[in-house]
Amino acid sequence: MKKFKKKAEDLINLVDMPQRCIATDKITCEGSKIGYMYREIPDDDMDSGWRFFAGSEDQEYVDNPENLEYYHPNTIANYDPSIIPFLNAPYGSAFEWDENEKTFIKIDFPNMLE
Repeated sequence: MKKFKKKAEDLINLVDMPQRCIATDKITCEGSKIGYMYREIPDDDMDSGWRFFAGSEDQEYVDNPENLEYYHPNTIANYDPSIIPFLNAPYGSAFEWDENEKTFIKIDFPNMLE
């Protein structure tokens, strides 16, 4: 059973999106800041298309479904509120945390919508 850094009763309402997103355990269980996020075409009507990563995950980690989970976007915003201004970005958007600028910067993510 996963041990989350934040308790459900401690989450506050920051985001009103009806869909879900995917985030890695590096964020929700280990407490890492989001370092990389992208929005792809959703898998279904309940999916926002958002995928959140700390940025330190390797391919083996990401390929293990036990390291990823579906969450409500509000849950992930509680872990890292700096994502909130970007949540309405269109499908095909990708962002990386820029430590110098202290914000996310838009980056290219080729072939994402194919």
